Amino acid sequence: MIERYTLPEMGKLWTETYKLETWLQVEIAVCEAQAELGYIPTDAVAEIKAKANFDPQRVFEIEAEVRHDVIAFLTNVNEYVGDAGRYIHLGLTSSDVLDTALALQLVASLEVILQRVQDLIGAIRTQAQKHRYTVMVGRSHGIHAEPITFGFKLAGWLAEVIRHQQRLTRLRQDIAVGKISGAVGTYANIDPQVEAIACEKLGLKPDTASTQVISRDIHADYVQQLALLAASIERFAVEIRNLQRTDVLEVEEFFAKGQKGSSAMPHKRNPIRSERLTGMARIIRSHAVAAVENVALWHERDISHSSVERVILPDACILTHFMLKEITDLVQNLLVYPQNMERNMNCYGGVIFSQKVLLALVDKGMSREEAYAIVQSCAHQAWNQPQGDFHNLIVNDVRVTQLLSPEEIEMCFDPQQHLKHLEQIYQRLDI
Repeated sequence: MIERYTLPEMGKLWTETYKLETWLQVEIAVCEAQAELGYIPTDAVAEIKAKANFDPQRVFEIEAEVRHDVIAFLTNVNEYVGDAGRYIHLGLTSSDVLDTALALQLVASLEVILQRVQDLIGAIRTQAQKHRYTVMVGRSHGIHAEPITFGFKLAGWLAEVIRHQQRLTRLRQDIAVGKISGAVGTYANIDPQVEAIACEKLGLKPDTASTQVISRDIHADYVQQLALLAASIERFAVEIRNLQRTDVLEVEEFFAKGQKGSSAMPHKRNPIRSERLTGMARIIRSHAVAAVENVALWHERDISHSSVERVILPDACILTHFMLKEITDLVQNLLVYPQNMERNMNCYGGVIFSQKVLLALVDKGMSREEAYAIVQSCAHQAWNQPQGDFHNLIVNDVRVTQLLSPEEIEMCFDPQQHLKHLEQIYQRLDI
């Protein structure tokens, strides 16, 4: 029954129908394990598997009366199965079904997310390869610093997403935990071997020491990892927003034909997708806080976590999936303007090459303090001046020309001097 949902779009994994199908999958796996160990008749299991079904609307109707979701589900399933239904849920408590089935949902969701992460890795790598030699200014504190390439900037994004891929792959194993241990987790009415067999059938591993529920630190880790991924997507989005500013305009979100940026100002081309991603990251981070709050339950269990998870788990998974699709499409279709990058890099006569001039003077024997004072004075004369020209000030400063030849000065202003070791980084990332 569940096979038809293999890796669908994320939203389908969090429908009521899919949830109830995972519940049924758990119940059947437990029945099969019970039969293998001789606790229930094998022909009863065959009958259960042949007849077991449910109607979500009927489950809702029963739940409205009994005020218990699992009892409502079991009642509806037994309406289909008949007498053999007495072997369903034998020795179990509700959380055995809920927590084990939830693990199936979370695993399936993570597999979809990992596919989208791989898509993002491919998109970033392609753009990094394309722009590995596209020179631009690097910035610190938002201020021009020294030359980099746009490919190098993207290499940093790529390394970050690869780390997320590695973390999420580990998380895929950590979240694949089930429990069939009964009330308060003591196996008083269920053989631990039933748990082992059922979990193996479901592709899960038994929880090491469950209470009546699986401890929520595992689920908190899950949401925190999604929040961390969302934070990285936000970092990329904020970078795009900053680079798209009118006074910078080094990259720009693709602007479709017929798209409009403002109801009042026809000229506007706004980074709306990046801004949307920034906002969504805030939501997922807030869910991480709620997930951590869920860890502290009373004694062996309470259900204070349940209402929270009904909101945060589908929301975090669906939002993360959407964010990954958005940022992947954004990167794939990003408009890049190398001429603007060159223009911005050379403003004020190349003040960003100040360190190269400083080091060249020190290499010729000048003290660092004296060299710094000379270079800073020239840079500050050029900085933010309409006709500011750091290069011109340097080549006409006798204190500099006494030590550096014209060729040596020009070498200081060659951006390639800053890029000669980037190949090592590209090789590490297979760019």
